[in-house]
Amino acid sequence: MLWRPGFAVTIASTCAYEARQGSSSAARQKRLILWGMAAIVDLRSDTVTRPSPAMRRAMLEAELGDDVFGDDPTVNRLQARAAGIFGFEAALFFPSGTQSNLAALMSHCQRGEEVILGQEAHSYRYEAGGAAVLGSIQPQAVANRPDGTLDLAEVEAAIKPDDPHFARTRLLALENTIGGRVLSRVYVQEALDLAKRRNLATHLDGARIFNAAVHLGTGVKALCEGFDSVSACLSKGLGAPAGTVLLGTEQFIQKARRARKILGGAMRQAGVLAAAGLYALEHNVERLADDHRNAQTLARGLAELGLAVEQHTNMVFVRIPAQRLEGLAEHLKGEGIAVLPAARMRLATHLDVDAAGVQRALSAFARYFSAPG
Repeated sequence: MLWRPGFAVTIASTCAYEARQGSSSAARQKRLILWGMAAIVDLRSDTVTRPSPAMRRAMLEAELGDDVFGDDPTVNRLQARAAGIFGFEAALFFPSGTQSNLAALMSHCQRGEEVILGQEAHSYRYEAGGAAVLGSIQPQAVANRPDGTLDLAEVEAAIKPDDPHFARTRLLALENTIGGRVLSRVYVQEALDLAKRRNLATHLDGARIFNAAVHLGTGVKALCEGFDSVSACLSKGLGAPAGTVLLGTEQFIQKARRARKILGGAMRQAGVLAAAGLYALEHNVERLADDHRNAQTLARGLAELGLAVEQHTNMVFVRIPAQRLEGLAEHLKGEGIAVLPAARMRLATHLDVDAAGVQRALSAFARYFSAPG
């Protein structure tokens, strides 16, 4: 949890809310005293984390060069370190996961070719149609099953025949985790075997691949083996302020470097950000297990309130009754809890939400749902 500017306003709005609800002045005063030393519990996403003092020191002290010329030593160290961790020949540093995924798709596919991916995939649903708009790549979306996997029979049926009427199917793209759900290595291997048999390249959106690895008790190298390319974010659970690494062969990364330039992602003294990524890789991987435990606690507590809840790794999804949805986010804001309002609300735990923050969130939910609707 972190102190945020304007928190005094939040405290004031909380007192006003409690006054309207009839809370005693003593209770409000006690809450004020306690909250004066507290911070906002931000459950909107694991992208909201702020660099720790140690990460900021690493950024301040980073040795810098010009990465467009290839001579930023900190970027080069990050890329070499990431390639070693993931077991690939080379890596390339990007400012964002969206750009990394798009550069990967553009490096695998030519104009008018096709990628098969899930309907819930970030590259399909949440990246502004970049593959089609900027890459001239046709997305062929297949429904994700409840566990996040794609039915491989449906994937194979979606592969186009070699006929000039059709876009040429070139790539199969998976995501791990997807909505917090972990794809097992057994399933992934079956998908890779299908792709190899049908002569398709493979890309993995591994924005939260470290969450999957911690959940399964294995390394990311084992989870990514066999893919032609992998995109892995440093700015989600690992806590860096920005940055993603794309991994592949030397030849593939050279293609991706050109795509990154086309997309405006080549940066100059990028070692300031790369230093944060290096720190994240070296210090913030194993602690993801804490986020998973906190998510479990949050899910159990919400279920005890009678809410329908799902929990996967660091993601909690809670269904809010329609008649109680309006006003919930504002109530939580008044209690110092930040959420994205939705009928199926996603709550993400991360390194800035500790066990005490989870309990504060649960108390805020309990106060709302114990009041008359």
